[in-house]
Amino acid sequence: MSVLPETHPCPRLARRRFLWGSLLGAGLAVRPVARAAADSQLPSTEIRLALLLGNRNYPQPFDLPPIPKNLRDLEAVLERRGFKVTSALDLDLPAARRALEVFIAEAAASPADATVFFYFSGHGVQVDASNLLLPAGLNPSAKGELLQNSSMQLLSDVVRRLPARREGMIIAVVDACRTGLRAGELVGLNQVEAPPGCLITFSTGAGKPAIAPAVETQNTFYTGSLVKLMGSVSDQTTFPELMQLVRSDVRETMLNHPVAAIRQLAQDPFIADHTRVRLNVEPRRAGAVAPAAPDIDEDAVLKKLEQLAWPAEVVQVAEDFLKARPESPFAPGVQVARDGARHALKALQRSDVRLYRSAFSFNPDMPAEQRQDLLRCGRGDKDAAARMAWRVRGQNSGGYGSSAAQSRYEGWMQFAVALGNGIASYELALHFRNTGQPLLASQFEARARDLGYTPPPDLDNVRK
Repeated sequence: MSVLPETHPCPRLARRRFLWGSLLGAGLAVRPVARAAADSQLPSTEIRLALLLGNRNYPQPFDLPPIPKNLRDLEAVLERRGFKVTSALDLDLPAARRALEVFIAEAAASPADATVFFYFSGHGVQVDASNLLLPAGLNPSAKGELLQNSSMQLLSDVVRRLPARREGMIIAVVDACRTGLRAGELVGLNQVEAPPGCLITFSTGAGKPAIAPAVETQNTFYTGSLVKLMGSVSDQTTFPELMQLVRSDVRETMLNHPVAAIRQLAQDPFIADHTRVRLNVEPRRAGAVAPAAPDIDEDAVLKKLEQLAWPAEVVQVAEDFLKARPESPFAPGVQVARDGARHALKALQRSDVRLYRSAFSFNPDMPAEQRQDLLRCGRGDKDAAARMAWRVRGQNSGGYGSSAAQSRYEGWMQFAVALGNGIASYELALHFRNTGQPLLASQFEARARDLGYTPPPDLDNVRK
């Protein structure tokens, strides 16, 4: 479905006469990291590359004053975390493509365990199910065809062109408006599935704007939280855990903001995680003091958590750990596991999810990636749940093999949908249509769009 732009998607708080207040005053409390100053100056033994693209300069009234500060602050904290950063402000499309080509070539020449970080802050829109990153100078209210021909596509131009890395990670962060440009339409950026080895985050959810203050001295909510937490979380926090903490911080900050209009526009960032390695925010550094290791009791609990997939058990063990050791450097990761497991439990309690405890059991022959996905399912990962469903179908050559296998496939997909996976909801709609259940098909197709997923035009026509 084409999104034809007509109105400005990002509320300018000054024009609406809102009081901006503190960006981060009500957010998640994170204890500052006690790190030796000398250690932070030691060279990293990891290769970490970052490209930051930000656009303030759009035709009035679409300019975005906070973008330069977003770039400056994020560049500084990334450099402290061992990244070699390239930052560019207000590039037109040819210049942005040149910068991207240089970055892709540098990433291709890096080792397999390198970390590659791409960030865009500016206007983003969806046209024909493609997520477009608008270059500087392009009017967001232009017609859809012009936007398509004059912008970069997030997946095809950026993420899928970055060389896949089995032992490293690709991180793509988009802090852009997700609200559709047509008045009354709330389609925003489309939900995406992260390719293997990738972590993709959007600053807000389907149908919600990413708030842009009308002054140059403040960050957007999302980037402000990302900068704060990347600089303050414990060194043992992983990048996926960091993004979950940022999501919670943004949501809580805005929901507790003193200005009612900001509370009403509270952002709920989107995350698609298909990472395959554990990568801490703090890099390994030559000659640095070894990071704090868990004591015997901590180690036993953390190892126990790594063996648990059933959400209720994850919640209980995580709660006990956080009560006993709230100041542990491993507490942020345990908090993420607990909060995700709570979300998973809530999803499993829905009447339209038929998935039971037996589905969360390990077997001795389970491949490592499947085991990792099962653990993630117990922590509320919507994409891991969909991958579990696809495995059920794949094990039977694209079919289901038995009614039990079909029920297990449907259960995992229903669970993925309950966790917020719009792509899974649309696939489930096609499944029910193909199995002669049009009412369920209609319900899950509508749910897919509510969750922020618009199928590509060619896929949408399959069912008609």
